[in-house]
Amino acid sequence: AAKLAIWSLFALALAVATMPRPSDAQNSPQDYVSPHNAARGGRRPGLARSSVASRKGDCRLQHSDGPYGENLFWGSAGGGRGWMAAEAVRGWVEEKKDYSYASNSCAAGKVCGHYTQVVWRDSTSVGCVRVQCEAGRGVFIICNYEPRGNI
Repeated sequence: AAKLAIWSLFALALAVATMPRPSDAQNSPQDYVSPHNAARGGRRPGLARSSVASRKGDCRLQHSDGPYGENLFWGSAGGGRGWMAAEAVRGWVEEKKDYSYASNSCAAGKVCGHYTQVVWRDSTSVGCVRVQCEAGRGVFIICNYEPRGNI
């Protein structure tokens, strides 16, 4: 039921999505799945599927506290950047430099939870939404993972 709920959420988001704009051209489901799978490398199975929606919203940067693993990304509107799928995933994967596989821990004072969710071995599905923030305040990208990691 929970799995059906997340895919229903993304189906609804797709149904109400705005018409694709040029900035959405690099935000297809595969544009999210490919960098995830690249980060997972040979050590992890690839993510099997993705749903993606693009819409307008308030872009409050807060976790949903739902039953899925979740990564959030926000990029400011400054400089005319469109903030694409690969940039969000790259930002999460950059945390790898602070993560130790040997000790299964993050360097003191650093954050690695976004990276470990991207490469979590049991996650098989990802659903992502890209939101153009109201009032031109930037772009918000959220990816949910099934099953969740970091637990």
